[in-house]
Amino acid sequence: MDIRSPNDSDLPALLALEEASFRSDRISRRSFRRWLRHRDCVFRIAVDDTKDSTLLGYALVTLRRGTRLARLYSLAVDSAARGRGIAQALLQSVEQAAREAGAIYMRLEVAENNLGAISLYEKLGYSQFGLYEDYYEDHASALRMEKRIRPYQPSGDNRQLPWLPQTTAFTCGPAALMMAMAGLPGGHYQPSPEEEIELWREATTVFMTSGHGGCHPLGLALAGQRRGFRAEVWVNIEGPLFLDGVRDENKKRVMRIAHDSFVRQCGAAGIEVNYSDIDQDELTRRFSAGANILILISTYRMDSMKAPHWVTLSGFDDTCLYVHDPDMGDTSPRALREAPRNPLDCQHLPITRDSFAAMSRFGSSRLRAVVVLESLS
Repeated sequence: MDIRSPNDSDLPALLALEEASFRSDRISRRSFRRWLRHRDCVFRIAVDDTKDSTLLGYALVTLRRGTRLARLYSLAVDSAARGRGIAQALLQSVEQAAREAGAIYMRLEVAENNLGAISLYEKLGYSQFGLYEDYYEDHASALRMEKRIRPYQPSGDNRQLPWLPQTTAFTCGPAALMMAMAGLPGGHYQPSPEEEIELWREATTVFMTSGHGGCHPLGLALAGQRRGFRAEVWVNIEGPLFLDGVRDENKKRVMRIAHDSFVRQCGAAGIEVNYSDIDQDELTRRFSAGANILILISTYRMDSMKAPHWVTLSGFDDTCLYVHDPDMGDTSPRALREAPRNPLDCQHLPITRDSFAAMSRFGSSRLRAVVVLESLS
């Protein structure tokens, strides 16, 4: 058996193996072609080097840019070749390649009735950390399993925080705020699509460089406090925010008016605004004390777009900070066919502390903004 990267000549055999291995949720010809050229994946095949390089199996792993997370997207072994340790060899090969690409965690989903695969994953060190109901096209549920492919000594508080996707391209702030509020004690807060838009209306800066306005940290804090939570803001710039790249002077005028209004409202509401950086030690201390935290990042390391984006802190350890990202990426029909992003790809994303320090600054002004939310009970 030889394990190597596939090429275009392997496509017919890959399609035949896919057809024979899965009754639903199959990878299409177009998707296989895309994965053969995609830079953010690890793709390995096992071939029989004694039988004209007959395809025995494949493993495909996706890598989430800007994070240290890898995900086993698909694994298949020819039924005639099972029992030879091919799945284990493939999995160990892609783990090594993912590790070399910088990944710290490997995650996967497996049908809860696939006892053979579950046994293999457990043997190789994977453990269940959740259940995804009605996951497959046939409505079967999937176990969520995870393995740290780089050893560590854990520390910190990795609490259970609900994950919510943003339903528009411009409501990352409201989605992050809804996650934070729904994850605090009390259980009285109920997110909804209507609430997402209402939060955006309350917190928007009105304009951004293009498209709809994003959300101001003071606006998000005000929206959270109006809903019965204690809010606090850390921002390292005292003047109007998000003016970088806005050329229209009338847009700048309106954004300054909105900013000044948020400042006055926070003063009237008694919301503490700290005009300074908040370091990672303080972030993790506040998180451990029970607060949920919204953090503004630049998406450049994730998608090269240099857009401001709100995420919610979901945990930490000595190496990484973990975030819930509300952005499901491009959800157009074509994008979903060619490279669907799974909700699991957006939850508890591990970002190394040095990378996080760079990501949590936006624009030429190096804006840093954090909203700390606490329960009043």
